[in-house]
Amino acid sequence: MSTENHDCVLIDDNEYHLSGLDSKYDIMAVNESPTSIQTLKDAGAGSADLFVGVTTEESRNLTACMIAHALGAKKTVARIDNYEYLKPQNLAMFRQIGIDSLVYPEVLAATDIINGLKMSWVRQRWDVHDGALVLLGIKLRDTAEILNKPLRELCGPDDPYLVVAIKRGDETIIPSGMDELHVLDLVYFMTMQEYIPYIRKIVGKEHYEDVQNVIIMGGGKTAVRAALTMPDYMNVKIIEQNPERCERLNQLLTGSDAMVIHGDGRDLSLLQEEGIKNTQAFVALTGNAETNILACLTAKKLGVRKTVAMVENLDYVSMAEGLDIGTIINKKTVAASHIFQMMLKADVRNMRSLMMVDSDVAEFVAAEGSKVTKKPVKALGLPSGVAIGGLVRRGAGMLVNGNTQIEPGDSVMVFCHEHQLAKMEKFFKKSNLW
Repeated sequence: MSTENHDCVLIDDNEYHLSGLDSKYDIMAVNESPTSIQTLKDAGAGSADLFVGVTTEESRNLTACMIAHALGAKKTVARIDNYEYLKPQNLAMFRQIGIDSLVYPEVLAATDIINGLKMSWVRQRWDVHDGALVLLGIKLRDTAEILNKPLRELCGPDDPYLVVAIKRGDETIIPSGMDELHVLDLVYFMTMQEYIPYIRKIVGKEHYEDVQNVIIMGGGKTAVRAALTMPDYMNVKIIEQNPERCERLNQLLTGSDAMVIHGDGRDLSLLQEEGIKNTQAFVALTGNAETNILACLTAKKLGVRKTVAMVENLDYVSMAEGLDIGTIINKKTVAASHIFQMMLKADVRNMRSLMMVDSDVAEFVAAEGSKVTKKPVKALGLPSGVAIGGLVRRGAGMLVNGNTQIEPGDSVMVFCHEHQLAKMEKFFKKSNLW
């Protein structure tokens, strides 16, 4: 938020958490209790556009949000740990007590994990407007048939996909028609649901096995949510070191087909005993990033094609990517996307931060009279680092090119590199000026 020029105040009663942040970021740090009425008054919670409660204690978050709402905060969002609160019939009750949105990071992370497992050959998947458009992040190997050719030859008006971004080494490229795709590029494709098999063919991933058997290392909340929402055709084993937690997992997973195993997921003999040779996906979800990365490397050496690592320490993300771990999940980034979406003044239905390419992708709805509806895309003067990949009109997905005329009510997929979302708001908000 601070990079998008919002005035940010960070309140924490632990001085260590705040040390150095106000000098590193454009924020004001307050070392006081976040549930103190006087502290919230002094910090300006009463005039806040958004108040966010994301301590590790659910009750403190809910209490702080209710106080901030009573003081005058326009919107509030609280991090929770109780899945019952997310049931649709309960959300209205929370709004009545002043809490506009609830964030359960482990549920959001589990959803990302399941989406990744459904397509073993994809690093990241993001559905726009309930799947009418799909964004796929794919690592290219030498089996791809679209290598070393200018994109203008690959993404013509009759081709069912667009390339909206390329990650090459440490560089993120918003491509033009002259750019080419190379081996080991992480490429983001925008396409429609029915053309996913075609994308799979041209990137040379048809030989990848679909995931049927999954081993999860670590039995935390994310593992529980993932196991409970796993498709019926996937067989799941959870390996957990703590015997008491294993007992608790068996209670939480009652009614699920998931098998709980007491042991160390890095133990080669245990992995072999549990059928790692016949496993298509290995998911490491312990609380330790190094452990998860090493475990995924071990699984890959044992022949597992699809690996997913929970990496909570952002300093390790680039290292994990460099080691070709596969899909990397960070609960904080996923939750932050949900929270930041609430700050946007335009109509944004969905948003996601993509760590690997330091970018955001969002589903904007074009308002009547908005700038984006006044001229074709090529004449809009979009900021550098922004790509419009597709739109959904009356339920049907379509790709966008320079001649496309966006209409009021269209849901538009916007890809923004390096924090450009706030600049895009003015294009989609209602306006009488051009």
